[in-house]
Amino acid sequence: MANENKQKILTVVRENYAEIAKAEGSGCCGGGQNKVDPIQISKNLGYSQAEVDAIPEGANMGLGCGNPQAIASLKTGETVLDLGCGGGFDCFLAAQSVGETGTVIGVDMTPEMIAKSRANAEKAGSNQVQFRLGEIEHLPVADNSIDVIMSNCVINLSPDKQQVYNEALRVLKPGGRLAISDIVATVELPEEVRENMDLYSACIAGASLLDDLSAMLKNAGFIDIRIEPQEASREFIKEWVPGSSVDDYLVSASIQATKP
Repeated sequence: MANENKQKILTVVRENYAEIAKAEGSGCCGGGQNKVDPIQISKNLGYSQAEVDAIPEGANMGLGCGNPQAIASLKTGETVLDLGCGGGFDCFLAAQSVGETGTVIGVDMTPEMIAKSRANAEKAGSNQVQFRLGEIEHLPVADNSIDVIMSNCVINLSPDKQQVYNEALRVLKPGGRLAISDIVATVELPEEVRENMDLYSACIAGASLLDDLSAMLKNAGFIDIRIEPQEASREFIKEWVPGSSVDDYLVSASIQATKP
């Protein structure tokens, strides 16, 4: 992809999520600032009522497509990195799992989202959670410093996914692991979908094919790669663009891999 097109995508995505943050909106996929119930979305994605109740008000923006907490197997004292943290929903849940001796870092490229997540952290008094402004293609994180990388419906938005996984490998400690929920394509996306910028920000047009995703993880250097499509996710995906057939070629997947 030409650099000009990459910058165009980054700009469109950044502007869209800035508007969601400023408008106190919720729901990215398929709907931008559609009026949705973020609590119900989270419960549909597998989060418990107790988890939803445990985070500061405003952190849950209904921006996910899965539940990386369910596959992260977080342990006390670990350092966790969340790619595309939004309002900090998964970060605050991770903080409970790693405890006071652990650290959670959220990275987001949208200043408005970082301001929101930092305000949420202040409300929650979460001293072990920090939020940094940066692109997931160029992480503001030191080499070999992270135990677990999580992400929820964000990497599909990147115009350079190989670079995202290269960076993920760089910052993980040896033996560190990925625990990601993301939208993937089961068949080649129609051209009119791939070229639609509105659908890129809506977590649709940028989805990688399953085989391409596996190849990118291998090229980055990951091992023990597991990509598990969640067929039940087609039920909520079909609601993203009512009247379309996006659920025919998109599915949410749980993605796990390990740094050697």
